[in-house]
Amino acid sequence: MLSTTTRLRLQAILARIAGGEPVSLGERVYLQKFADRDRTVASWLRRARRQQQGQGSGDGIDRLLADLDLGSAEPDDRFRPGEDDLGDWFRGAPPWLRRS
Repeated sequence: MLSTTTRLRLQAILARIAGGEPVSLGERVYLQKFADRDRTVASWLRRARRQQQGQGSGDGIDRLLADLDLGSAEPDDRFRPGEDDLGDWFRGAPPWLRRS
């Protein structure tokens, strides 16, 4: 359970991340500490990263996935068929997922 002051401080940091404003390393570490322990804070962080990258501003299925907090907030986690090779994309996958 977060105290009111902690929640407000975290939300202020998240608002700056979403807006693309500078955030210090200490603030990022502070935020990540709570995100690792609290699913709600982790969800707020993913949403802020999506807003920062403009991923939530689309329409259709992309907007639905962003609103439901599904998918990744990291731009490199997505397969781009025209640019990526499927074998290279799965190179970092665990052995049980790689093709033989």
